[in-house]
Amino acid sequence: MRPASSFARYLPVLDWGRGYNRTILTNDLVAAAIVTIMLIPQSLAYAMLAGLPPEIGLYASILPIVAYALFGTSRALAVGPVAVISLMTLTAASSIAPPGSAEFIAAALVLAFLSGAMLIVMGVLRLGFLANLLSHPVVSGFITASGLIIATSQLKSILGVKASGEAMPELVSTLIANLANTNLPTVIIGVVSTAFLFWVRKGLKPLLVKLGLKSRTADLSAKAGPIAAVAVSTLAVVLLDLEAQGVKVVGQIPQSLPPFTVPLFDAELWQRLAIPALLLSVIGFVESVSVAQTLAAKKRQRINPDQELIGLGAANVAAAFTGGYPVTGGFARSVVNFDAGAETPAAGAFTAIGIAIAALFLTPFLASLPIATLAATIIVAVLSLVDFKTPQHIWHYSKPDFAAMAATVLVTLLAGVEPGVIAGVGLSLALFLWRASRPHAAIVGRVPETEHFRNVRRHQVLTDPRILTIRIDESLTYLNARWLEEFVLEQVAEHPKLRHLILMCSAVNAIDASALESIEAINHRLADAGVKLHLSEVKGPVMDALERSHLLRDLTGTVWLSQNKAFAALLVLADDEDAPATSHDPWAARGLI
Repeated sequence: MRPASSFARYLPVLDWGRGYNRTILTNDLVAAAIVTIMLIPQSLAYAMLAGLPPEIGLYASILPIVAYALFGTSRALAVGPVAVISLMTLTAASSIAPPGSAEFIAAALVLAFLSGAMLIVMGVLRLGFLANLLSHPVVSGFITASGLIIATSQLKSILGVKASGEAMPELVSTLIANLANTNLPTVIIGVVSTAFLFWVRKGLKPLLVKLGLKSRTADLSAKAGPIAAVAVSTLAVVLLDLEAQGVKVVGQIPQSLPPFTVPLFDAELWQRLAIPALLLSVIGFVESVSVAQTLAAKKRQRINPDQELIGLGAANVAAAFTGGYPVTGGFARSVVNFDAGAETPAAGAFTAIGIAIAALFLTPFLASLPIATLAATIIVAVLSLVDFKTPQHIWHYSKPDFAAMAATVLVTLLAGVEPGVIAGVGLSLALFLWRASRPHAAIVGRVPETEHFRNVRRHQVLTDPRILTIRIDESLTYLNARWLEEFVLEQVAEHPKLRHLILMCSAVNAIDASALESIEAINHRLADAGVKLHLSEVKGPVMDALERSHLLRDLTGTVWLSQNKAFAALLVLADDEDAPATSHDPWAARGLI
């Protein structure tokens, strides 16, 4: 049983496949048909955003989806080309060769392979928790800035001019410099397509509902709006011969299934692309797992982040061997897949079949598709990722988080995507380390007529100048060990009558070796000052670790099971210590007679 269970862990299809039936098949087929319609123009557009021929977007939407269906755990995640990963691919591969060249395409294949291999290794090593190192404000800031860069970069196709650059200043300056070369027919197509797609997102569904369609049917029909934009603009180019008037079109797309490709093995090339591939892996995984978890929660399902790494890794490796480029789970198409009723990853496999049919039979009809329409598709898609509300909320809630988010946005906009990712990762780690190095701690006292202890700054509580209780609200590690020493000694200096100090450990889940040394040092220094150190409410696993050390043997005070018992007993002990040496009446010594 154990080997089978272990095998099933790496092949989730063995789990959900057992209960597959005709009803689920029907739901998956319907969802696949809708997502296929949406994915065809998106795949073409994102490939061109990545600096690749449009057919590569179709190739990246076939076998990678099948690979994820076999190895992924999300029932609704739709894998394929996405805007941010496409932009990162363009940035990384452009450092190797000019976009569109054979060397550039080879670099994109290597990026997909390296990214996939890294994700698989991380999954096997169960490193899914690493996604938590990127804070949500930083990820949100990076995606917002990337969305603005992507939208700005597509204005050149809307205007029919040339522009270049990976960061906002260069993009804007080259766009302004080439405004005189604007092509009017291209502008008309681009602006009308953009306006139509924006209207489709907000206005088409209410109109369809008013005309009598059911809400769900109207919603799914509205999601297919880009197909209408593609069909109408392509027809306009053909009928009005707009290509002769300077409107750029996609051109001939090969009618074929994805070719078998082998990533170029070049040690120097792999070395140059290793860091970009790692950044692609991290961002792609964070974006994908966030979408997968959100959709899974709606149906009370769960995903396995470690297995998600393997699923996404398999998808990228599949892309590398079938002429694609790096892929991940897309937000928009995954939501459409979910809303359309997809129940298993098989819906993704059926989507791949639909894209394969399109690659074989529909590509001749796309030769006259204006690039301005694809640019409009990208602009409308990425602007939905731009979030101006979250920064306001974060500003009011946490200034450090806002600073990290703002810095990520600025670095990405001014320096480009890769520096933005690096800055985001660095700021996330720095913010985590800063918080861990300065844990919350409170001086606490007993709430009258209860056994509860609360912060003296927030509640009216009972205290005694001879007894001080410090509640530590964080695990004690090498990051905050030095801080603990300084904080305790500072409090001792502020309480001249102090005789007993209690570290209340109810929120301490671990004490590492560095923190243990600090507590031992605190114990010795307090002893030199005539103050005894006590511990209270130490958790079982932490106590087990302390029993393997010298601390409990050398401790000047006691380890108490409860803070209330510690405080009550030490009050009596402090009274006894204050009693006159000649007095033998404990009641008199305590001033109770």
